[in-house]
Amino acid sequence: MNLIEELRWRGMLHDFMPGTEEQLASGMTTGYIGFDPTASSLHIGNLATIMLLVHLQRTGHKPVALVGGATGMIGDPSGKSAERNLLDENTLQANQAGIRRQLEKFLDFNSGANSAEIVNNYDWFKEFSFLGFLREVGKHLTVNYMMAKDSVKKRISADEEGERAEGLSFTEFSYQLIQGYDFYHLYKHKNVRLQMGASDQWGNITTGTELIRRIDGGKAFALVGKLVTKSDGTKFGKSEGGNVWLDPNLTSPYKFYQFWLNLSDEEAEKLIKVYTLLPQEEIERIIEEHKQAPHLRVLQKALAKDVTIRVHSEEEYMAAVEASEILFGKGDLETLKGLREDILLSVFEGVPQIEVARNEYETAATVSDLLSEITGGQIFESKGEAKRMIKNGGVSINRQKLQSPEEQVNYELLQQKYLVVQKGKKNYYLLSVN
Repeated sequence: MNLIEELRWRGMLHDFMPGTEEQLASGMTTGYIGFDPTASSLHIGNLATIMLLVHLQRTGHKPVALVGGATGMIGDPSGKSAERNLLDENTLQANQAGIRRQLEKFLDFNSGANSAEIVNNYDWFKEFSFLGFLREVGKHLTVNYMMAKDSVKKRISADEEGERAEGLSFTEFSYQLIQGYDFYHLYKHKNVRLQMGASDQWGNITTGTELIRRIDGGKAFALVGKLVTKSDGTKFGKSEGGNVWLDPNLTSPYKFYQFWLNLSDEEAEKLIKVYTLLPQEEIERIIEEHKQAPHLRVLQKALAKDVTIRVHSEEEYMAAVEASEILFGKGDLETLKGLREDILLSVFEGVPQIEVARNEYETAATVSDLLSEITGGQIFESKGEAKRMIKNGGVSINRQKLQSPEEQVNYELLQQKYLVVQKGKKNYYLLSVN
């Protein structure tokens, strides 16, 4: 399997330096990508970059993932319009540990000669003095060379309207030099010959190849993947609530699954090639099947299944599928009872949640009283309105249709505290009995 060709048909390849194909064809090549620990988790935008390392390893090469304990203290100006807030060392260390655990899910660390490795650039920068770095590294690159990078020019040049640029601190200006030294260090000590990343990293990566050439007279290579964007051109990986994280504590497996399920046909057709390892023939079959009946969302379901299982687990995927059925009128009381509390709350996060005192719940005369007066008119404004809709068969509790407005309130509480009330076909409420 050829890495360049694999990335090309998947639509993941943006650019690479001359000689890269020859280097890869010459034998097992060690390549790396850096991840800055600016958060405790990576998100699905980062996952597209991780997939570059996954494909590198699948094509017989050796992947190295660098967690930037040192560079994370500074912040990469690439793609940024303003200075990043600097994190303290304890936060950075916690973030590094979280990212390391996530990377271990995707790369094979026990595959012989091309086993994956994780390194931390703090290990070689912690002993570097400021003066030592300037003498040994800084003297090899001119300010003119560094100023020519797009990530720098965009921050110091006025925009089209002549508005003054945000500016760039010396701290961020030095980032490309530090990342360049990472490449040089790994070249010298780990035989790394290739650095990869997203397309906005091209300037930083080629700084590394230039540093290797100037310090050591060596030759190294660069390959960048396409930035994954949404159909409107904006950065991919964010939902309405912010980033879609790989950490289940930040983005629940249910929400994670739903994100993929809700992609447009155009996005899903592009991203199933980027985020899954399904072979070309199978992807083409899925796309064709989807086109025959788009309403069945075969493409989105295949993508959501593959990614959710690999990021979380098959168990979490199955739980997400079951939970997804609830809002589409499927599933019964047993399905609801089987949902963990965190999944139940994720499913009904966007619906009105109403708190009811336990003593009021237990002393409610009828279900009509519960759904009107005791819930403060949030479901039905009056007892009469509640009675009419219940008589017409339009109200259910925990997927069980109410038979009479005079029913006694003795429903089984989900997780000992919740009731799911459905009014009509689409209006849901989550009652929390405390």
